[in-house]
Amino acid sequence: MEEQFILRVPPNVAERIERLLNETDPSSSEDKSLDLSFSEDGRSGTFMIGNEHFPASLLDLPCVVESYKTYDDNSLIKTADIGQMIMVRESGDAAPDVIEYRHGLTPPMRDARKRRFRREPDLNPELVSRVEKDLLKIMARGTADILKQAAEQEVEENARGANKKVAPKPAPKHDVPENLTNAGEPDRSDSEESDDSV
Repeated sequence: MEEQFILRVPPNVAERIERLLNETDPSSSEDKSLDLSFSEDGRSGTFMIGNEHFPASLLDLPCVVESYKTYDDNSLIKTADIGQMIMVRESGDAAPDVIEYRHGLTPPMRDARKRRFRREPDLNPELVSRVEKDLLKIMARGTADILKQAAEQEVEENARGANKKVAPKPAPKHDVPENLTNAGEPDRSDSEESDDSV
């Protein structure tokens, strides 16, 4: 699989990159060099096209995006999972203060982290540690073999106890005529029904 990322640039830079890619003789272009370098933190850097420098930031996308390529315009072949985006911005724009980008790549994924993903639960650390201790106690008391033996003993005791008990007699039913159903109406068969809607 290839390693891929999304490169998001301002519109004027996008036009220059597109012009550079479409030219048949790139040596004649003034924007013949593209370069991307990052600082030691790995999250901020500089994007250069020609002699101009633009600040860039590496951001995590809120969800993974798959990329595909095709050789025959009929079948698609997956090439990579993309989880990061390099955002190039104008020199005067402020740098993002977070490492995860808030939006996805398409309009339906706008503000995806807030709208589409479940919030992390607010757990009390004391409750978590108490439940962990309880689970460790349960696990220390015995293994599945001991629990299986206890279940077999319980089944044997129930079988012995069932032989001694006498089944209770069912309660007597009150006299209810069988031909009456809901609210005292007689039960009608299909042959007695008529079409009352006419």
